[in-house]
Amino acid sequence: MATFLLMIIYLAFISLGLPDSLLGAAWPVMQSDYGAPLETAGFLFMTIAGGTIISSLVSGRVLKRYGTGKVTFVSVLMTAGALLGFHFAPSIIWLIVCAVPLGLGAGAVDAGLNDYVATNYKAHHMSWLHCFWGVGATLGPLIMAQFVSGDSSWRNGYFVISGIQFTLVIILFFTLPLWNKVKTKSNIILKEETEDLKGLTNDDHAKDVKPLQVRGVKLALSSFFFYCGVEATVGLWGSSFLVNVKGLSVVSAAGWVSFYYAGITIGRFITGFITFKITNLTLIRVGQIIALTGAIILFLPLPSVFSLAGFIIVGLGLAPIFPCMLHETPTRFGKKHSQTIMGYQMAFAYTGTTFMPPLLGFIAAQSTIGIFPITIVIFVVAMLLSSEKLNILLAKKDLYKGNDTRKTVL
Repeated sequence: MATFLLMIIYLAFISLGLPDSLLGAAWPVMQSDYGAPLETAGFLFMTIAGGTIISSLVSGRVLKRYGTGKVTFVSVLMTAGALLGFHFAPSIIWLIVCAVPLGLGAGAVDAGLNDYVATNYKAHHMSWLHCFWGVGATLGPLIMAQFVSGDSSWRNGYFVISGIQFTLVIILFFTLPLWNKVKTKSNIILKEETEDLKGLTNDDHAKDVKPLQVRGVKLALSSFFFYCGVEATVGLWGSSFLVNVKGLSVVSAAGWVSFYYAGITIGRFITGFITFKITNLTLIRVGQIIALTGAIILFLPLPSVFSLAGFIIVGLGLAPIFPCMLHETPTRFGKKHSQTIMGYQMAFAYTGTTFMPPLLGFIAAQSTIGIFPITIVIFVVAMLLSSEKLNILLAKKDLYKGNDTRKTVL
C-alpha cells in the first residue's frame, strides 16, 4: 500500500515539473505572437510564483484540516485547468489570469508532499521524488519544442500538458482513501533530542510556532530563496541567453535547456543511491560547489558548446541541494512543527522564484541578456554562504549532528 501510494506521489511530482519549464521554452515564440516586451515573461513568472507563495504560507493550516490527499487532488485540478486556460488565452491579460490558479495549485501540494515524504519515507525517496519532478521539467520543453518546430503552435503544447494533468487528477481521485491509511501505519521515529524541538523559543509547547523565531530558520530560508532564484532564472532565461547571445535557434535553445533539467533529473536519481553512504550536509555542499563551477563556465567567453556543458553541470550541481535541504527539516527543527516550517521554506523558495528571474529580466531589458551568467554566479555564491553559516550555527549550538535517524515505512 505504501509503495503504491509512493508511485502516485512520484506521478504528482512529474505533473509539478511539467509546467515549471514550459514558459521559458515557449516564450521566444509567445513573445512574438503577442507582440510583448521581453520582461513580460518575468511578470507572468512572478504571478505564478506569487500564487505559490500564498498557498505555501497557508499550507500548514489547509493540510491539517483537509489532509494531503485532498489538497493534492484539488491542487492538480487547478493546475490542469490553468494550463488549459493558457491554451485558449487570447491576450497577455488572460495569461496573467490563468497564472493565478497555476501558482495557487502548485504551492500547497508542493509543501504537503514534501512534508509527507520527509516524515513518512527515507532520504533516498526524497531525492528520487524530486528526480521525478526533473522528469516532468525535462519533458516540458521537449514537448513544447516538438510543437514549436512543427507549426509554432505553442498553444498545442500547453493543451497536451493540460491533458496529462487531467489524467493525474482522475488517478488521484480514486486513490484518496490511501493517504490516511499509509500515514496511520507508518512508524516515524526521530531521535529524542530532535523531537524535543531544540532551537525553538522558550514556549516549546506553543500551538502556533513562529518559524522566524526558530534558531537557524532565517538562514535556512535564505538558502531556499537563493536556490530557487538560481533554478528558476536558469530555466526562464536560459533559452533567451542562448538565442540572443550565443546565436542558437529557438528550437536548439529549448533543447539545450532541456539538458539542464536532465542534469537535475539524472543527478537526483544518482543522489538517491548516494544518500545511503553520504550525509545530506555533504551532498548539499558538494552540489553547491558543482553548480558554481557550471555557472563560471557559462560566464567565461568560451565557444557555444561549452554553454551546453555549463547548463548540464549547473543542473547536476543543483540536483541534491533542494531535496536534501527539505529532508533535513524534521531533524533540524523538530518533527512536530516541520509541516509549518516546511510551508515557510517553500514560500521563501518561491519568493526567490518570484523576484529573481523578473529582476534579471528587468535589468536585461535595460542593458543586455548577457548579464545572465554573472547573475547565476552571484546567486550560487549567496546560497553557499547562507548554507555554510547555518551549518556553523547548528554545530556551535550542538543542535544538529547531520545523521538521518528516521525509521520509516520504506
